[in-house]
Amino acid sequence: MGLFNSALGKNITFVHPEYFIISGLSGILYINCYYIFLFFVYIISVLGNTAVMAIIYLDHNLRTPKYVAVFNLAFVDLFGSSALVPKVIDIFLVNHPNIPYSDCLTFLFFCYTCLCMQSFNLVALSYDRLVAIIFPLHYQVKVTHRFMLSLIGVFWAFVIIANLITVGLITRLSFCGSVVINSYFCDHGQIYRLACNDHYPNYVLSCLYPVLMFWLPLVFILLSYLYIGFTLAKVATVQEGLKAFKTCTGHILLVAIYFIPLLITFTLMEKIHPNARIINLSLTSVIPPMLNPIIYVLQTQEIKESLKKLLKIRRKLKITMTKSTIM
Repeated sequence: MGLFNSALGKNITFVHPEYFIISGLSGILYINCYYIFLFFVYIISVLGNTAVMAIIYLDHNLRTPKYVAVFNLAFVDLFGSSALVPKVIDIFLVNHPNIPYSDCLTFLFFCYTCLCMQSFNLVALSYDRLVAIIFPLHYQVKVTHRFMLSLIGVFWAFVIIANLITVGLITRLSFCGSVVINSYFCDHGQIYRLACNDHYPNYVLSCLYPVLMFWLPLVFILLSYLYIGFTLAKVATVQEGLKAFKTCTGHILLVAIYFIPLLITFTLMEKIHPNARIINLSLTSVIPPMLNPIIYVLQTQEIKESLKKLLKIRRKLKITMTKSTIM
């Protein structure tokens, strides 16, 4: 991060604290119950996303471009939840609110990277549905494994670079007073407001990134579904249109669950009560990763069929092993 800590070839000294203190929710009785709830949601998320990844990996029929994006979504959900929840449990239930400066920036980077990557995963899935419904005859040509892997790779590169810039600009801040972060994790907005030198670049990023990471992806997704709906209304019967749109219901649910609370939090920013911001953002970080695998298993016929097939194979193997043991 030395590039961010120099100007015109001259090194500048910044005052960095030894540690930050995470304050968490305040003035709420039995608040530990909420953190225990987050832990149980995390366990369900780990089991669900691991199962989805395993099903896609084991069933060769699911190794399609669409399920490349679904696999990546499950991986990001698993990685994001694992980066956040165990640390939150350590901070508030084990009572370790002090986080070293460098650890806090690492914590920030991984949490925001996964949160942003979820948004772009939904963009990849919406593009897949758009081409599958509007251009079904060209789907195999337009949406290939190479294309989907390249698209997801570009999204990863963009998100990682953007969050490295965020962390790099924080290293340019000096902290002369309070080091208490009024959040449940190392929250960018709460950190830069503690600085005692100019934090205008950080403020610009805090306004720009919600647009780039959340609003623009959401606009693309909404426009894609408007285009799908408009096209189906012109060329298909009501029954055919509903059948085609049914393939999108799982994705639409994911979009609503993810974007609505997140955009409320990042658009209102400091205008909402700190406790409301913490609860809203923490639930947005753990509830979608828990629900995503459930929605995909319940709404996606291919995964349901694959799960039945894998369970059937496992049952046959168990019967075969039992017979061989008896003999």
